[in-house]
Amino acid sequence: MAYLIDGNNFLGQISSFHLRDPRSKYSLVLKLLIFQGLKKTRILLVFDGTPDPNLSGEKLRRKKFSILYPSYGQNADSLIRELISKQTDRKKFTVISSDREIRDYAKSQGAKSLSSKDFHSQLKKILRENRKAKELEKKTIFPSPLEIDLWLDVFNKKK
Repeated sequence: MAYLIDGNNFLGQISSFHLRDPRSKYSLVLKLLIFQGLKKTRILLVFDGTPDPNLSGEKLRRKKFSILYPSYGQNADSLIRELISKQTDRKKFTVISSDREIRDYAKSQGAKSLSSKDFHSQLKKILRENRKAKELEKKTIFPSPLEIDLWLDVFNKKK
């Protein structure tokens, strides 16, 4: 399964930051990188405007994760349509957008589509489940009797 995400559209639906605030894009990218790692899927994230230099760093670069920006004179919607039309296996391709025209185009081309709101619900659920799983994996290390005695000495509460 591959996901093509209308980045600005998705951010407008979920972000607590202002759409132009770089933290909102960075936060979204980090969440999607975790999602991508858990689901072992490909993600194409399309943003409007000029490329953000903060999102082109080495730690954000992954083999199956791409952040794309439209060429000069092009907008994100036309880039999304172009990316959909280039896909060879559209049955395993999901387009995320709340833009009805984009979702209708995706469906007409044989791709799946989800609204930003529905995908956000899935994303939150998967990230929450991952957090719970990591909590269960944590090892509890109990202090040794010597450590307890030392701490009791520190606090002058020796038995």
